[in-house]
Amino acid sequence: MAAQRSQPRSSRKRRRQAPAGGAQAPRRPETSASRPPERERTRSQARPASPLGAYGERPPSPFGGLPVSEVAIFAGAVVLIVGIFRHGGPALIGGVILCLLGVAEVTGREHFSGYRSHTVLLAGIPAVVAEFVIVLTVGTPAARVLLLVPVAAVFGACAWFLRRRFLVARQARLARPLSR
Repeated sequence: MAAQRSQPRSSRKRRRQAPAGGAQAPRRPETSASRPPERERTRSQARPASPLGAYGERPPSPFGGLPVSEVAIFAGAVVLIVGIFRHGGPALIGGVILCLLGVAEVTGREHFSGYRSHTVLLAGIPAVVAEFVIVLTVGTPAARVLLLVPVAAVFGACAWFLRRRFLVARQARLARPLSR
């Protein structure tokens, strides 16, 4: 004779039976100290390479070992601060231009070598220059929103070109093995 079940089967997941002596303590997840040590992971194995992040080593400076760009950024920041305390003038303009040259060199080198994308920053430079030239030649329009149209067009065209150029440089960087 077949054994009959006393209760119908439930589709829910069954809980563990509590021990006869009392209530069961809630189970805690294992901590990393109590787990057996897993295989050591290096940084490259921990997360996959992102198409937007940095890849490989930073491109070398065209000035050899001299930190010309970094010194230009620092000197520009110092001159910029002096210009701010003197309420404008040539020091303020000189500091902005000196910082801009240092930043443009570093970001341009990284962008065009395919190391890291600086599309928005590099596209913003010609857009600001275009706005400056328009204001100097035509003057400030009564509706300042009109300045946005040509500046946005310059920014969009530069961003499109720079993004395509970065993707080509990144593909070339990925195609050749890293030199170590």
